[in-house]
Amino acid sequence: MSEQTASVSVLGLGPMGQSMVKAFLEAGVQVTVWNRSTAKVDAMVALGAERADTVAEALAANEVAVLSLTHYDAMYDVLGQAIDHLPGKVIANLSSDSPEKARAGAKWVRERGAEFFSGGVMSAGDNIVHPASYIFYSGPKAVFDAHAELLRPLSPQEYLGTDDGLAQVFYQALLTVFHPWLLAFDQATAMIAKSGHDIARFVPFAVRSSQAYPFFMEQFSEANQNGGWADVASLKMMVAGAQHIIDASEEVGVDSGFSHLAQSYWRKAVAASEAAGEPVSTYALMLGKAS
Repeated sequence: MSEQTASVSVLGLGPMGQSMVKAFLEAGVQVTVWNRSTAKVDAMVALGAERADTVAEALAANEVAVLSLTHYDAMYDVLGQAIDHLPGKVIANLSSDSPEKARAGAKWVRERGAEFFSGGVMSAGDNIVHPASYIFYSGPKAVFDAHAELLRPLSPQEYLGTDDGLAQVFYQALLTVFHPWLLAFDQATAMIAKSGHDIARFVPFAVRSSQAYPFFMEQFSEANQNGGWADVASLKMMVAGAQHIIDASEEVGVDSGFSHLAQSYWRKAVAASEAAGEPVSTYALMLGKAS
């Protein structure tokens, strides 16, 4: 970066985009913003951002444009409004989508004369300055390195490699862990509440138990690198244990569909193990190595 004041354009002002703008402004970066909803633009201008009335104006304002959109299809719609302004620009797409859609998006941008790299924002909601927040990046290393300092105010950076889809592979894999946790926590706290007890009293125990999760991740990571954990007796115990959760939930009128789904995977693993004459893990089932 030169000695001139750092500057960037941000396109897309949902909760995450607004957090990015605020982080840039707090770091002294000049920010030009564009969004379909002018009310969101007004809010960022009130904080010190510059207004762009069109996508073309936003791209023309700076070399680097950060996209924070709902998905990659939105990128085509947004950038398609100003294709003539893409040559020579750098597009950092921090939107969520599938790895293949990220790769296709990268190809589309480059075919129109711009540089591209992708990102996946791992944050505590839209709190990108939370100590646990960071951003996965992937794409051409030289392009990322040239603009890493500009993007540093957003969150700690984890550059993964040149594959344009790699940031989304890691990002979506972590959300695969997070989403079931959200549903499981809802079911657990609903069970506490419907049993006539205090959720607030339960939560410290949930936090305490979560401290064992890294241990399980390490153990299952090692097992999955060797085909997955599988022991028929233990799989049958997981089926029985899931039934206990289902019973405890349904006794007080709590929806236990999530636990039924989990139980179905252990039942499939038991059936596959009996058919194969050897233990078959749920990991192997998900890989499609056993039916």
